[in-house]
Amino acid sequence: MDRMKPVSRVVSVAIAAAVLSGACTSYSATEKPSSQIAFGAEVARKGLWREAAFRFEQALKRDPNNARAHNNLAVSLEATGEYSRALTEYKKALDLAPNDNYVRRNYARFAEFYTSYTRTTGKAAGAP
Repeated sequence: MDRMKPVSRVVSVAIAAAVLSGACTSYSATEKPSSQIAFGAEVARKGLWREAAFRFEQALKRDPNNARAHNNLAVSLEATGEYSRALTEYKKALDLAPNDNYVRRNYARFAEFYTSYTRTTGKAAGAP
């Protein structure tokens, strides 16, 4: 468990940035991806990671090419221990926005953690 503490701090920093990036959006227009992203960021800040993931997934249903939504979904999946799904979402975000420094930093941070995790456990995260 102690090995996971640095990850949770990094996740907190990543989600704080996501909260700030979506803080100016209204939640009233729920059909808008930006509203779902903002609401997801708000509930993530409260530690409601599964609800946050749901909101980011709703945003992606409306805008499948939204790199920020893929990135934020990855952060929430990482927070709930769904590492293999998180990796997939980080990669999608990076594919969609290869020059976005925020997305690149999150992917690089997670890739470093995931490599260490798989090396330590001897298996890919999410594998039985």
